[in-house]
Amino acid sequence: MTSDDAWVVTDSPAPAASARAASASTASAPSSIVRTIGRLLLGGALLFTGTGHLTTSREAFQAQVPTWVPLDPDLVVVASGVVELLLGAALILLPRYRVAVGWTVAAFFVAIFPGNISQYVTGTDAFGLDSDQSRLNRLFFQPLLVVWALWSTGAWAAWRASRRESRSQRMP
Repeated sequence: MTSDDAWVVTDSPAPAASARAASASTASAPSSIVRTIGRLLLGGALLFTGTGHLTTSREAFQAQVPTWVPLDPDLVVVASGVVELLLGAALILLPRYRVAVGWTVAAFFVAIFPGNISQYVTGTDAFGLDSDQSRLNRLFFQPLLVVWALWSTGAWAAWRASRRESRSQRMP
């Protein structure tokens, strides 16, 4: 299996070859390089942030844990930090599984979004977000992280290719 096949999830080689051909015609090498750089940068950002969860920014991250979460805020921060370290490392070290990792990273960003909402709703200051406007602006950044994860790993492109493939198989 080549690295181009890695993002194609299929039960038979024919759809993979078809999706690979479609990918080759729509994605140029520079685009692939840009996506790879984007994936590596996102992995580095997650490693940096995960490290912060466990060290220097641990207390600040606790401000983002919603009060309705029935767990100790420090436990949530440590657990999410470990997850961020694992996801960051996976983005960098497991390119063959980048599509699955991309969907997982996107899901993680969605899962932690309530913490950002809670910080806005409760007016909690952390990370220099000391006004309602700055906390509101931060809410718009989280969906960009989801898009970044899906784009840089090819997860979105793989999903679209699999949809095209399934539609073409249904046609007579």
